[in-house]
Amino acid sequence: MATFGTLSDRLTDTFRNLRTKGKLTAADVDGTVREIRRALLDADVALAVVKDFTAKVRERALGDEVNKALNPAQQVVQIVNEELVQILGGEQRRLQFAKTAPTVIMLAGLQGSGKTTFAGKLAKQLESEGHTPLLVAADLQRPNAVNQLQVVAEQAGATVYAPEPGNGVGDPVKVSRDGVEHARRQQHDVVIIDTAGRLGVDAELMKQAADIRKAVNPDEVLFVIDAMIGQDAVNTAKAFQEGVDFTGVVLSKLDGDARGGAALSVASVTGRPIIFASTGERLEDLEPFRPDRMASRILDLGDILTLIEQAQQAFDEEEARKVAEKLANEAFTLEDFLEQLQQMKKMGSMKKMLGMLPGMGQMKQQLEDFDEREIDRTEAIIRSMTPVERRNPKILNGSRRLRIARGSGMTVTDVNQLVQRFEQAAKMMKTVARGGTPNIPGMGPVPGMGKPGASSKRGKKGKGGGGNRSRSGNPAKRAAENAGLAASSAPTGAGFGLGGGGAAPSEADLAEIQKLFGKG
Repeated sequence: MATFGTLSDRLTDTFRNLRTKGKLTAADVDGTVREIRRALLDADVALAVVKDFTAKVRERALGDEVNKALNPAQQVVQIVNEELVQILGGEQRRLQFAKTAPTVIMLAGLQGSGKTTFAGKLAKQLESEGHTPLLVAADLQRPNAVNQLQVVAEQAGATVYAPEPGNGVGDPVKVSRDGVEHARRQQHDVVIIDTAGRLGVDAELMKQAADIRKAVNPDEVLFVIDAMIGQDAVNTAKAFQEGVDFTGVVLSKLDGDARGGAALSVASVTGRPIIFASTGERLEDLEPFRPDRMASRILDLGDILTLIEQAQQAFDEEEARKVAEKLANEAFTLEDFLEQLQQMKKMGSMKKMLGMLPGMGQMKQQLEDFDEREIDRTEAIIRSMTPVERRNPKILNGSRRLRIARGSGMTVTDVNQLVQRFEQAAKMMKTVARGGTPNIPGMGPVPGMGKPGASSKRGKKGKGGGGNRSRSGNPAKRAAENAGLAASSAPTGAGFGLGGGGAAPSEADLAEIQKLFGKG
């Protein structure tokens, strides 16, 4: 995640130095805690939060749980991960719905923090869950705020209550109260009230927000805060808590390049949980905030669960079953490939998805160079083919390829490369579908994917079952070679050894992924 990029790099480097140590001394722990403190302060985390966090990490790192651990360095990473989860809020907190509809959700925050956009994102998410939200335009000060909410609501497929034109005209308290009554009459089960923001904290803003809260008695008051504003986030959050009070926090613009101190400070300072995180400009880019998964992303341990959930939402289970059958029967065509590309695009940014894999923080430049437009170019080439050509690429002779290249705005070389990569990809996927081990060009067989017992015979070769052991007649040389073989065959863990799951993707892995969807 871009917001935590620098912090993640600093922490990763700090822990990398620990991995070479078999036993940690007090000096090692103090040095590590000192680097963590610097990294957090550089990321704009509030000083009080940093002091409390590092004190707990130091106390636990010097305790028995590390001294008795088989791998002290990994245990320290585990401690930092657990303490990060705590300052991010500990348990995940979901929206609280009223027992009797409608549930009233009031949004508060500074101007430009992303309240109106979040209102549309929340409405779209609630719609997908079977709710019938109503957006109330109670921001009557900011120019064109009412029009913006109407546009966002239309994109989200939600209804808007906007009796006043705004631009300084109308009473926001009356509009909010009438909006709740309108929702009750029209049987909307959720009301989202978009209130006015200011360029800074002032008495007028607080009084207006407090009056709206008193008038509608909301079930949730969500404070929307820009994750990019740094240290000032704490002061702003405290001011809103004293003036209006809120029940939960929404972090917006987490896809930006800020240092992320707001996210690590606001929950700990205010005692209010972070409920949502906005991770992009699209209305679909809204995630429930899960402290444990966010901590894993910061420590470059990946977020596989979120990736799986996004895939489940984007991919149709029945279609996936049909594709698996086609792969096994060698009936997978470019038409099927096109459908898979379209479903992947529903999941959002490819860079964001790859960034959720463990260890990808070490490949930041390769991720940055990943050109997502290649997927669009690949789609254009396939769409320029006739249905017959998509089903049987073998009939693509020179004249057909030239026509396809002209129709898609690409070159014949691009068409040739796509067909070649498709054949390679289909062959690999067919091997996987049949339970075999795929042999990716430039990478060799993928470990751990062979058929059960495939290597059992090889393991029995030679005396004593040591088929891979050195047979040198020199005892010293034989011992050295055997030690080298053992080291090279030792399993590697994910991230920093937490949750083990294979080594981090190599540059060849990432390059191959891009080749499957675009130009090499």
